[in-house]
Amino acid sequence: MTDEGAEVLVVDDDEALTDVYAAWLADEYDVETATTGSTALQTLDGSVDVVLLDRRMPGLSGEDVLGKIRQAEYDCRVAMVTGVRPSTDVVELGFDEYLLKPVDRDDLQSTVETLLDRMEYDDKLQELYSLMSKRALLESESEDGSVTLDDSYEQLVDRIQDLRAQINETVTEFGHDDFRVAFRDLPNEQTGSD
Repeated sequence: MTDEGAEVLVVDDDEALTDVYAAWLADEYDVETATTGSTALQTLDGSVDVVLLDRRMPGLSGEDVLGKIRQAEYDCRVAMVTGVRPSTDVVELGFDEYLLKPVDRDDLQSTVETLLDRMEYDDKLQELYSLMSKRALLESESEDGSVTLDDSYEQLVDRIQDLRAQINETVTEFGHDDFRVAFRDLPNEQTGSD
């Protein structure tokens, strides 16, 4: 997908913050903003490619909006941009990336670009990247003692392994060049590098 003409919806109850994020992205993308969950859902349509979504908002929360986005099966990527430190409850949420505030311009732009790139991947690769993002998030929170990893984390790891096996099975049919192009950005589980 070319980034030109891509549409981004910024949703946060802090209007000043939505304005800042919109200004940071406006040179590259068509940007809409919403300061409530219900306004976000009214604004959202099939042309939106990326949603930057605050997790906690009065009224309809970001989690509620995310659930409705996934329920309606919009073909968009969603990044939670929030001050809420994650816990293992994020395993059940259908986001693609999770950014902790404060977020700088480079991180925001990089996240939107990454999510747009991922739109080209098939469903299994999109799910794998989303789950790996959640795993990395939970592991970093676990290292500083903020999160205790539980059964939901283990289920997440199992699902990642299952998806990797499915993808590896598909890849056996690829030629060398196809494989290199398709997986050049996929983190290597054996070396632990991302």
